[in-house]
Amino acid sequence: MSQKRWFQVLMFFILLFLLILLISQTSFIFTPLLQLIGAVALPIIGAGILYYLTKPVMNFLVKRKVPKILSIIIVFLLIISVIALFVLFIWPIARDQANRLIESVPGMIKMVEDFISYWQQNYSSIPDQVISAINDFAQDIPAYLENATSNIFGFLGAFIGQLVSIVLGVILIPFFLFFMLKDGNKLVPFITQLFDEKKAKNLQNLLSKIDKVLTSFIQGQLLVSLAVGILLLIGYLIIGLQYSVILALFGMLMNVIPFLGPYIAVIPALLVGAFQDPMNIFWVAIIMLVAQQIESTLISPNVMGQVLNLHPLTVITVILAAGSIAGFIGILFAVPIYAIIRTIAIHFYQTYVKSKKDKEDALI
Repeated sequence: MSQKRWFQVLMFFILLFLLILLISQTSFIFTPLLQLIGAVALPIIGAGILYYLTKPVMNFLVKRKVPKILSIIIVFLLIISVIALFVLFIWPIARDQANRLIESVPGMIKMVEDFISYWQQNYSSIPDQVISAINDFAQDIPAYLENATSNIFGFLGAFIGQLVSIVLGVILIPFFLFFMLKDGNKLVPFITQLFDEKKAKNLQNLLSKIDKVLTSFIQGQLLVSLAVGILLLIGYLIIGLQYSVILALFGMLMNVIPFLGPYIAVIPALLVGAFQDPMNIFWVAIIMLVAQQIESTLISPNVMGQVLNLHPLTVITVILAAGSIAGFIGILFAVPIYAIIRTIAIHFYQTYVKSKKDKEDALI
């Protein structure tokens, strides 16, 4: 019976659930470990993203016979230059537009209240159900604002509480990045030396696939987001949309979230456009549609290729599940984590099939 496939699968899941139960009963051991991982997560993740973004530049310089340390210094100078350009030229405009947008929020709320009052005064031509819904919404506006304000202050309180760890994490990012660029190629040989030649080769193949997936996702998603942000900015400037820079930056940041990001990004642009000129709703929708079509047909296939090859329904399901479990952080990292797990599962399945076929060939 132990040779039956169904029995092996059953035993695997039984052992897996027992392992989960054991971990849940020994949380006093794993909780400090998770806290330690959380403390170094920010610099590792930040440095990892920068590593995959800057690794091609360093490799290009190294191939041109530039010493590795000098190549890393050039990479750091490029990063500093990009940050300086953003702070000098883009940040002042974005900050000014964000301040003006915040100042205009009371006026927008006043317009909504006036619109509701107008509808209430002309209630004779409006069904009772619509009047009831409008009245309920009007009565709930103060509660919505109070709730939003409390959430904002709660977020600020939590943010201030974590400010020291965030600052320390940001300070550590350059150090982690330096050693990743300097010694990143030594990680795989260090891990594989613990195994025999056959297993080491198999593990090296797996790590190479994971590295390819991460490279494709991080470089591809950020480059695609940058391209979409530029397209949105051009479109918003053409139609004369107010706060175009801050809205384009928001669209660029939200586009990092696969599939759902563009739909989140268009919401504030639609609202601002509606208050500026109702016709802008149409133009903003057209701009977002054109930007997404260009991104999906021209940019993404050439930048990200077919490495991830994830169905949109799978992406939505993974993002929604991760969001319910870990909030915005879960949404942000759901797709790459799922892609890595999927790569590992496919690799081991292919290894199992190949091993089984080799045994059958040996018996023949």
